[in-house]
Amino acid sequence: MTEAVIVVALLLVAACATAAVAVRDPVRQSLVLAVLGVVLAVLFTVLQAPDVGLSQLAVGSALTPLLLLLTVRKVRRRAQRAPDGPAGRRGREGGP
Repeated sequence: MTEAVIVVALLLVAACATAAVAVRDPVRQSLVLAVLGVVLAVLFTVLQAPDVGLSQLAVGSALTPLLLLLTVRKVRRRAQRAPDGPAGRRGREGGP
């Protein structure tokens, strides 16, 4: 019975990790990453490491996706404010 639960948890981890790599949109990718964090926390709990599972739950499914979403939001806001995009700014500043 225990082996079956471990195998199911490992298959869920593999499916979520594959989905996180396959998704192209950064917002959706961070949401899939949050689901992957929850599934990894379940796997760690099944493997009798609840302390690692709680840490993974806090960091992998809450903090990291939140930071990614905030970063994507900031990058998109900067891109909207720039009238001619990043290539135009490089040309004016004398960069490569």
